[in-house]
Amino acid sequence: MSGRTPTLTIAVAQPSVVPHDVVGNAKRHAALVRRSRARVVVFPELSLTGYEFDAAPLEPPDPRLGPLVEACRDVGAVALAGAPVIGPGGGGRSIGVLAIDGTGAVVAYRKMWLGEAEAAHFVAGVEPVVRRVDGWRLGLAVCKDTGVPAHAAATMALGVDVYVAGVLESEVDRDEQPRRVQRIVGDHGVWVAIASFAGAAGEGFDRAAGESGIWRPDGSVIARAGAQVADVAVATITPPPEDG
Repeated sequence: MSGRTPTLTIAVAQPSVVPHDVVGNAKRHAALVRRSRARVVVFPELSLTGYEFDAAPLEPPDPRLGPLVEACRDVGAVALAGAPVIGPGGGGRSIGVLAIDGTGAVVAYRKMWLGEAEAAHFVAGVEPVVRRVDGWRLGLAVCKDTGVPAHAAATMALGVDVYVAGVLESEVDRDEQPRRVQRIVGDHGVWVAIASFAGAAGEGFDRAAGESGIWRPDGSVIARAGAQVADVAVATITPPPEDG
């Protein structure tokens, strides 16, 4: 694709999260951005508030995100962090992805496929989104989206180099996300980057799976975090040979 840099360094991060503590969580996110030194840093679902159904929406610009904006500016990073946001058309709340860089934050995406318990508290997003970083096209997803083939297909139709998601899986369901990744790469042959909660996340998720990862278009793992809080996995990715 014209204008795309030859490589992209991407990280998937597992921050320590305190429920509703946006100030402290933003600082912990910032520390992982600085540690990873990556161009794109992906965080789990609702990472800035914890997986809390009653969390108030974040409305950029929000001064509490200042430390994270500063870290992105210093590193030259784009952080994709999870947060509740105002719903489409200004109604209700959605499970969102904030794109944060050295200039501030914007709402980049709203989760389209909600879990059964989530649907009582959140409004679904209405359209797939591709976000460009250095010419690379990042297709955005949140958790259950990744298990719905129609979501990947609609996102890929926009043109995607990397399918990127923030997720939450319990420790006992740790094998679910790799299974979903293998379907996505099998169907679409793209890079996949998944940031998965570790530790306690909220709403009964006392032991989240962790094991965030980055997968090549052939389905092999290029980088994988452990199950511990504050783990980060980083990889430098390149376009597939037939695309370059």
